[in-house]
Amino acid sequence: MINSAALLKCFVLNFCVSDGVIFLNSKLRSELVDKLFEAILLLRNKEECYSFFEDIGTVSEIKAFAQRLEVAKMLDAGKTYREIHEKTGASEATISRVSRALNYGADGYRLILERLKEIERSGKKD
Repeated sequence: MINSAALLKCFVLNFCVSDGVIFLNSKLRSELVDKLFEAILLLRNKEECYSFFEDIGTVSEIKAFAQRLEVAKMLDAGKTYREIHEKTGASEATISRVSRALNYGADGYRLILERLKEIERSGKKD
C-alpha cells in the first residue's frame, strides 16, 4: 500500500539523479522544506492528508497538484492535449509542463505512475 504522503512528496519534489545519488534542486533544499517533508511523511492515511493539506494550502493549490497528476496519468496513457484539456480543464501550458517533466524530468512522475499501476494491479487501496 502506497503512503499518500509519500506520493505527494515525490510529486512535489524537483530532483535529479546522478550516479544513483539523488540531488534536490538547490533552490528547493532548506531546513524548513526538510521539516515540511518530514511532517508529510508522518501522515498515516488519506484522511490525515486531507486535514493537513486543507490547513497548509489553499483548495486551489491542492487541486492544481491533483490536476497535474491526472494530466501525467493521461499523457502516460497516450491521450491527446485536447482530450486532457476536456477532461481536466488544464491549460496547454500546464499540460506541456507536465509532459516535459514526464519525458525529460527527474522521473518523479514515472515513479509515482508505476507505483499507482502496481496498486491498481494488486487491487489494494489506501
